[in-house]
Amino acid sequence: MNARYTLLIAGVSGAMAVGLGAFGAHALESMLMESGRLDTYETAVKYHYYHSLLLMMLGLLRLSHHSMPHLKTAIHCCMAGIIIFSGSLYILCLTGSDWLGAVTPIGGLLLISSWLLTGVGAWKHFKE
Repeated sequence: MNARYTLLIAGVSGAMAVGLGAFGAHALESMLMESGRLDTYETAVKYHYYHSLLLMMLGLLRLSHHSMPHLKTAIHCCMAGIIIFSGSLYILCLTGSDWLGAVTPIGGLLLISSWLLTGVGAWKHFKE
């Protein structure tokens, strides 16, 4: 994935995180409180937002250091992690489908992988 598309996706993802957070806080608050899923929804929004920022950082790194090892894989892991982790929590909160709780950790592992790949890639690329 090139820097242009990564930055576009990061911007859209960040906007979605803000929008979904506002939607949850206003339109869904009573439903989420009744179901006891407000904390879960807030976790989905937080991780979505934080990792949209990571994706933006990765896009900027790709722009300036396109040959940095592991960067492309980190971008893909971050995007997939946002979709699987936050997406499964959003769906869980809105539908009550508890089986999605089994999918969420896969997204978490992808998010962890994106951070580790970023660190390892930077370690290998920026030698003093």
